[in-house]
Amino acid sequence: MNKEPVSRELFDNVMVPNYAPGSIIPVRGEGSRIWDQDGREFIDLQGGIAVSCLGHSHPGLIGALEEQAAKIWHLSNVMTNEPALRLAKTLCDLTFAERVFFANSGGEANEAAFKLARRYSWEHTGPEKHEIISFKNAFHGRTLFTVSVGGQPKYLDGFEPAPGGIHHADFNDLESVKKLISKEKTCAVVVEPIQGESGVLPADPEFLKGLRELCDDNDALLVFDEVQSGVGRTGHLYAYEMYDVVPDILTSAKGLGGGFPVAAMLTTAKIAASLGVGTHGSTYGGNALACAVAQKVIDTISQPEILKGVKARSDQLRSGMMDIGERYGVFSQVRGPGLLLGCVLTEKWQGKAKDLLNAGLAEGVMVLVAGANVVRLAPSLIIPDTDIDEALERFEAAVKKLTT
Repeated sequence: MNKEPVSRELFDNVMVPNYAPGSIIPVRGEGSRIWDQDGREFIDLQGGIAVSCLGHSHPGLIGALEEQAAKIWHLSNVMTNEPALRLAKTLCDLTFAERVFFANSGGEANEAAFKLARRYSWEHTGPEKHEIISFKNAFHGRTLFTVSVGGQPKYLDGFEPAPGGIHHADFNDLESVKKLISKEKTCAVVVEPIQGESGVLPADPEFLKGLRELCDDNDALLVFDEVQSGVGRTGHLYAYEMYDVVPDILTSAKGLGGGFPVAAMLTTAKIAASLGVGTHGSTYGGNALACAVAQKVIDTISQPEILKGVKARSDQLRSGMMDIGERYGVFSQVRGPGLLLGCVLTEKWQGKAKDLLNAGLAEGVMVLVAGANVVRLAPSLIIPDTDIDEALERFEAAVKKLTT
């Protein structure tokens, strides 16, 4: 085993340069705290971008992983396995779903969802009903299909031609959807209940209800991308419950494994029937290790006291960030439900989200950005109140240094 020292410089020598990681290399985590190679401690409000929903080194997740690791790691999909079946049943019992498809990432879950939508319409109507309506500034993954459905042209630069039959409406603008939707051609409308990557923009309840009605009227499927908003992030197991709008297909990843790669596509039995034997697949989807860990995540997060606690922590963090924002003229608002929060920069601070991220690191607190003008927070759903208070103190110190 190669045990030679590693540094940030090694990244530039051995890795494809599609990422630009910072200088810090974390080596250990516990709860909502992380330590780097030099032993410096940080309070983690990033959560691996809404992934580490139970924090770092959660004993329950470690136990689930170790128990399954001593049994069986992987089987091909020529066979099924117990953890996958148990997890699928749990997800069906807790949601609208009747059938589950497992994958490894949000992009793969969305790829499966979009393929299913087209296949379903192809079987029930014909090949002309294949168009997908998505939304500007959406993000659905990095495969060629999912990045085309996402509404951010910058992610397609240099990768064209993109798959056809995809249209982009304006988020939270039902009239823009009405201009595009067609009973003859539209197979699906795809939406994030909360647009995460574009600045933590929640959908208006009436907008999502309107999408449900438009899909029903036009025999189109409604697909919710809950890769970032799912698994307790909003204080509900999935955000569709908060909106009281039930989709036909839902995708879940990120927090589903608490840091272990796993994803799921949820749907009804009628729709799922269109993905018959051989129509789609995944080598690692439904992996026994991944599903055993995800089972523990769902069993933990779905407890009423955990979901209730998300709202209390959200109120504490939102109030603290807004107080800092008002006192230093940094934030105009803090938006988003639960523990997916976007702190929107004032006009004076436009373009300086990354500066705040770096200043936070210097003071020992990790935050995220969502574009140049939003500081995004997506910490553990069980982050202790004391850690929130200390994180706010550290972040205030960072802001103060930038203002003096």
